[in-house]
Amino acid sequence: MKELWTTMASIMGVWAFGQSLLHTLFPPELRFASLKLLHRVFSSFSAYCYYDITESDGVNTNELYNAVQLYLSSSASVSGSRLSLTRALNSSSITYSLSSNDRLVDSFNGATVEWEHVVTQRHSPTFSWRPLPEEKRAFTLRLRKSNKHLLLNSYLDFVMDRASDLRRSNQDRLLYTNSRGGSLDSRGHPWESVPFKHPSTFDTLAMDPVKKSEIMADLLDFANGEAFYQKTGRAWKRGYLLYGPPGTGKSSIIAAMANFLSYDIYDLELTEVNTNSELRKLLMKTSSKSIIVIEDIDCSINLTNRNNKLGGRKNAAAAGDDGANTITLSGLLNFTDGLWSCCGSERIFVFTTNHIGKLDPALLRSGRMDMHIHMSYCSFPALKILLKNYLDLEESDVEGEEFAAVIDEAEMTPADISEVLIKNRRDKSRAVVELMDALKIRAEKSRLKKLGVEDEEQEKRALESPQQNCIGDVVDNDKMHST
Repeated sequence: MKELWTTMASIMGVWAFGQSLLHTLFPPELRFASLKLLHRVFSSFSAYCYYDITESDGVNTNELYNAVQLYLSSSASVSGSRLSLTRALNSSSITYSLSSNDRLVDSFNGATVEWEHVVTQRHSPTFSWRPLPEEKRAFTLRLRKSNKHLLLNSYLDFVMDRASDLRRSNQDRLLYTNSRGGSLDSRGHPWESVPFKHPSTFDTLAMDPVKKSEIMADLLDFANGEAFYQKTGRAWKRGYLLYGPPGTGKSSIIAAMANFLSYDIYDLELTEVNTNSELRKLLMKTSSKSIIVIEDIDCSINLTNRNNKLGGRKNAAAAGDDGANTITLSGLLNFTDGLWSCCGSERIFVFTTNHIGKLDPALLRSGRMDMHIHMSYCSFPALKILLKNYLDLEESDVEGEEFAAVIDEAEMTPADISEVLIKNRRDKSRAVVELMDALKIRAEKSRLKKLGVEDEEQEKRALESPQQNCIGDVVDNDKMHST
């Protein structure tokens, strides 16, 4: 036994000496080059080639990675052996995905390919100009070299098209909001998301049917207009300005747009963005087929008017010293219509305001806000939609002529009318009677208000006319004395 231990100690000593001698004769750089050469030699004899698809390309999110993830989630639910199951908060479906460093075999045109989900921990660098995700994620595609030219482009195009179809068929839209102060999550994203469950559609939207049809046709032309925008050299984006009194359905029409096109919504809170640079970074992190919304843009932040350049620079400098919001009107214009707005495709910008007169004219021109939609008080066609939605009543079930005679003068918003109908939805007859009474009361108030305004204008004219006559008499007397 003693001889055995002596022999093992001698062997370990020789091994340690040989290892130290190897490190001395072959430095790390030489060993790394040798391993790299051996890898190339073995790769040349290998029948397979490998392609890495990383989660991000440095700045922007890699859309191919997202497409592969979505495509494999549908394939994994059928053929996967070890899966990660997730269900987002308030989501109605379970998402299947590959586990870390697991594989999935797929077939295309009779050939077999293999996917591997690679997740590794990121080694934190000593210095980084921006926060980095804690993990590096990528998909590795393995296919035979003999099939590379036949499969690679066509297979990836198939994956992208299939992912696009899955997005459109998926009922769970996403609603994003920007993180406070531009902070990033664990995966380096500045947006936080929840499933979008708003039930609003154009069928239930209380709006004039003619205007509604125009909006739907415009949206379809945009969604199907990739070839048109490429031919004309325009960025594939569209801008809509929704303006009108509160309660006229501006938020509802945004939800109807998202459900109609199956787009995600990015609700941009400008008060949480400090600089124009942060605004651009947020835009870069939005995906295609999305609606970017800025609600109540006239009162979100105090935008600097470009016409007052000196004052704008002073205000921005003062705000910068205090660490407050320094977004300028020029920065917002570049966000919607500048070079940075072209970093993605198939995006819709929607601004809402209650007071269109407060907006700078530069925000309203074509190319930024291509379609101005006035969300007015409830009209008779919109009222018929509300009666159908809440009480399941047709026009023949109510006194249509009586409603039509009073609805325009009442100036009630769809939200006001909906509240009356919701309160009495169990008793349809009572709901109709109370709605008519409310419309008549509002119409009478509007009539008296208009009469009061007219009386004030007449009094002003009456007060101004004697003064003008007196001035005219004085001028005539001066002329007579001068002559």
